[in-house]
Amino acid sequence: MQQNDSITEFILLGLTQDPMRQKVVFVIFFIFYVGTVVGNLLIIVTIKSSRTLESPMYFFLFYLSLADSCFSTSTAPRLIVDALSAKKIISYNECMTQVFSLHLFGCMEIFVLILMAVDRYVAICKPLRYPTIMSRQVCTILIVLAWIGSFIHSIAQIILALRLPFCGPNLIDHYCCDLQPLLKLAC
Repeated sequence: MQQNDSITEFILLGLTQDPMRQKVVFVIFFIFYVGTVVGNLLIIVTIKSSRTLESPMYFFLFYLSLADSCFSTSTAPRLIVDALSAKKIISYNECMTQVFSLHLFGCMEIFVLILMAVDRYVAICKPLRYPTIMSRQVCTILIVLAWIGSFIHSIAQIILALRLPFCGPNLIDHYCCDLQPLLKLAC
């Protein structure tokens, strides 16, 4: 096999090749995507508009909902559109952007869940010192650190993906670009 660094696009094979099943995939994922985005936006609007929801738990829930909406938006629209289209082509740049956003928002969700667990631990184990330990300033610093950590993780992943030499076919047997399907295409 000859090394091919001139790949400019990939073909996503998706979840199924059967046209009837693709329509079912479209309907199911469209409903779940709209429900996820609307639900998360309702959480975000409720937390931002209510003065009674200013505890650290809701502060972290706001960022969890934001990261979840962004994570869903980085993959689901492409899957939904590709379920009805004949050509499921994604450009190299779009693919790398999708890899970056998947890792950024996925990692952010994990970090926020960890912060929520720490918040509950402090609330249960140190209830008298809880307001001091989990002040608004501390929560903001923790969220900023989570964003920085997620960004560093994503940059590391994208640097690895950009260094991959691709050989042979440009078919990705998956519904989105991620490192594992891309590694199968590397020389």
